[in-house]
Amino acid sequence: MKQLTTSFLLAATLGAMTVGASAAEGKGTYDTACGVCHNAGVANAPKLGDKATWKDRIAKGKETLYTSALKGLNAMPAKGGNMSLSDADVKAAVDYMLSKSQ
Repeated sequence: MKQLTTSFLLAATLGAMTVGASAAEGKGTYDTACGVCHNAGVANAPKLGDKATWKDRIAKGKETLYTSALKGLNAMPAKGGNMSLSDADVKAAVDYMLSKSQ
């Protein structure tokens, strides 16, 4: 039982570290690809840190936000217009934006 509890705690800690690392890694992608629109709200892009604007989007779930970022939505092109970004890079940028907007 102690081994199971220790394993669970380790897994939970590593999972939390991964989310944090993902958001931190996403800052670079945000700065180079996403911030152009999300800093100023170009074409109604939700501004980074604007909790009221992000609230309804966040309620739709992270997977929906990932899909929007990867495939594009309204005026936002797929992968913010940078098709050389990996899916992991885009998801990390979304994680970064969420970490600043909740």
